[in-house]
Amino acid sequence: MADDLVFYTNPLSRGRIARWMLEEVGAPYRTEILHFGTTMKSDGYKAFNPMGKVPTVLHGKRIVTECAAICAYLASAFPEAGLAPAAADRADYYRWMFFAAGPLEAAVSNRALGFEVPPGRERMVGYGSYADVMDALELAVRANPYIAGEKFSAADVYVGSQIGWGLQFGSIEKRPAFEQYFGRLALRDAYRRATEKDDEAATEMQAKQQA
Repeated sequence: MADDLVFYTNPLSRGRIARWMLEEVGAPYRTEILHFGTTMKSDGYKAFNPMGKVPTVLHGKRIVTECAAICAYLASAFPEAGLAPAAADRADYYRWMFFAAGPLEAAVSNRALGFEVPPGRERMVGYGSYADVMDALELAVRANPYIAGEKFSAADVYVGSQIGWGLQFGSIEKRPAFEQYFGRLALRDAYRRATEKDDEAATEMQAKQQA
């Protein structure tokens, strides 16, 4: 079919974000598991994603990469799922989704790699400092039940994934506001389904590697 959804991923990657979003959308999709350094770097796959990274979503002839873009695209492509606010009410939706894709992602990644912004050089990086990002993120999740207001949206998939991953691996501080916010999201059926599917895929993948 012209609008078939194909999901390229690895269960040990940021592809888990896109999987959760696909489960929230509820449309049927086919999963293709790729492996780091081999199929992920093949010429065939790099025709879709020149970075040779996952996730990538194909929707008919349309190609979408980058987790925040995938979340925003799927919310718009499947409006019946109700995962995006009305156009006039999307300020916080866009603001915090792309805050997570920019300052949050950069601050957390740099800290995990052992890089600290030298004192007085905060203006040179988009996120300023890790502490600034954590404080801003806490204000965002404390303001409303969900990141864009009273209703769950695709922005919660993206922001919530960043927070959940960070809490699990220690790259985001375990502040009560973060734990309470992610705790609400983790109760969603789509999140549970996505986690089960990725955990099962990871187990199968590891079993094949050990065989």
